[in-house]
Amino acid sequence: MASRRACPYHARPRQRERGRRNQVVSIRVHRLTKSFRTRSKQEGLAGSWRALWKPEWRQVPAIRDISFLMERGEALGFIGPNGAGKSTTIKILCGILHPDSGAAEVLGQVPWQDRQRLCYEIGSVFGQRPQLWYHLPPIDSFHVYGAIYGLDRDATRRRVDFLVDVFELQHLLHTPVRKLSLGQRMRCEVAVSLLHAPKLLLLDEPSIGLDIVAKQRIRDTIRYMRDEEGVGVLLTSHDAGDIEALCSRVIVISDGQLIFDDTMDELKRRHLTAKQVNVRYLEEGERSLPMAGVETVAASRYGMQIRFDPRTVGVDAVISGLNGLGSMVDITISDPDLEDIIGTIYAENALDPDTA
Repeated sequence: MASRRACPYHARPRQRERGRRNQVVSIRVHRLTKSFRTRSKQEGLAGSWRALWKPEWRQVPAIRDISFLMERGEALGFIGPNGAGKSTTIKILCGILHPDSGAAEVLGQVPWQDRQRLCYEIGSVFGQRPQLWYHLPPIDSFHVYGAIYGLDRDATRRRVDFLVDVFELQHLLHTPVRKLSLGQRMRCEVAVSLLHAPKLLLLDEPSIGLDIVAKQRIRDTIRYMRDEEGVGVLLTSHDAGDIEALCSRVIVISDGQLIFDDTMDELKRRHLTAKQVNVRYLEEGERSLPMAGVETVAASRYGMQIRFDPRTVGVDAVISGLNGLGSMVDITISDPDLEDIIGTIYAENALDPDTA
C-alpha cells in the first residue's frame, strides 16, 4: 500500500482545497486598509511659510478593515458616497495601489504582486480615465491592444468582429475618438476592455455623464456579456439605475467602512421604510388622510400623493381610508427608488456613532 506521503493525491490537501475555493471565488478581500499621507494646511502667511520649510503631515484613511468575497460570474454592486473608498478599493484590486495592511486575491493572484499576469485575466474601465488613443479611430486601438494581450491577427479580428456586433460599433470604428460623443466613446471603452475575454470586469463609474439612452445601451451590453460569457462584474457607480439593472448583490461602503453586504432584495427589505400612493378622484375637493404613519406629499383638486410606513399602518387600512374620501378613479402603490433607499442608508450611518 502506498504511503500518504508518496501519494500525489494526498500530498498537499490544503493547496488542493485552496485551488477548489479559487475556482468559485473571483475576489477575496480580508481586513483591507489603506490611508494616504497628506500635507496639513496651516492658516495665515506665517503658517504657509512655515509649512513650506517644515510641513506637517497627517494620515487620511481611505478604507478601513473591509472584508468581502465575490464569486465567479457574479455581478456585485459596490456603492457609497464621494470619498467613501470605492475607487481606492478598485485600484488595489487592479494592482495599481498597495494596501497598508490586509490581504486580497483576485482570480487567485495577489494584485500588487502579480499585476502583469493579472492584467491578462481582468478588464477595467475607469469612467474618467480613457484607454483609447484620443486622435486614433477605435479600430486602431483595438488592434494595438490585441498585440499587447498577445492575440494573433486572426484572433484579434474575430474578437473585434464579435464585440463590434454586440456593441453596435460598425459606424464608429473609423472615426477618431476625439470626434465621438461621450456615450459612443464609453461603448468603445467597455468593448476594448473585453477584447482579451477577461474573466472579471472592474467598472468604476462607466456611465458617468451619459444620457438616459446611452446609459441603457451600456447596461444592456454589459448584461449581455455577463450572461453570454460568464464575465464577473464589480461595478461602482453613483447611478442607482446601473446597480439595479446589473447587480444581484450590493456592498455599501461609507467613510471607508463596509456597512452593508447582501442581496438587492435584502437591501430593499431591510431599508424599505415607506411606500408611496398616488390616487385620483372623480369629484373635486380638498382632502387629507389624518392617520398615524401617513404623510401627504402633494395634493390637488382631484387627487393626492401620500407616503406611509407599512410597519406602522397596513396597506389595507390606507386604501380603506382613501376610499372614504371620495370615488376613486385610479390608484397606484409603489416603492421608493433604489436611490432613495441608498440615501436612507447613508443618513442612518451618518447618525450612528458606532460607525464613526
